[in-house]
Amino acid sequence: MRKALDLTQTQLAAASGISQSTIAKIEKNTISAGYDTIVRLFETMEAMKDDDGKGLTAAEIASKGVVSIQSGEHVKAASDLMKSTGFSQVPVLTGELPVGSISEKSILGLLRQGLTMDELSNTTISKVMSDPYPLVSETTPLATITAMISGCDAILVSRKGSVIGIITNADMLKLI
Repeated sequence: MRKALDLTQTQLAAASGISQSTIAKIEKNTISAGYDTIVRLFETMEAMKDDDGKGLTAAEIASKGVVSIQSGEHVKAASDLMKSTGFSQVPVLTGELPVGSISEKSILGLLRQGLTMDELSNTTISKVMSDPYPLVSETTPLATITAMISGCDAILVSRKGSVIGIITNADMLKLI
């Protein structure tokens, strides 16, 4: 995102109040930036984009081709899907409607609660899924997405009622 605005690290540092060396380390993934730092960088860049009329929208940020699983599938299928795709969480759908979510973290939590591997493998996702991810319109601005992502693992993006993308923390970090 910084490069898309034709900003140097020094210019972004001056505008955001975050040191140039910290920005360089974040971009190289040599440090894990705190939430406040990331928000300040995004807000600064968003303000600079608004000045240029280049504000990003949810559709532009989102990863396309959402990997999801149906609510009637078994937890084993969700686990296999997450292993094969490398995703740690996936939305749960009934047909094309988002009805929940399932993650590695939630599956491990069920094991810690005493379910055996066999019981869990044969359990229907609809019985153990978490709440669905928030759903936003494709035109939702970056500032709104930035505020929302801190409270959830992912955000689904829709166009005319159909899910067209997903935004995760990894997608947000790609913007820096």
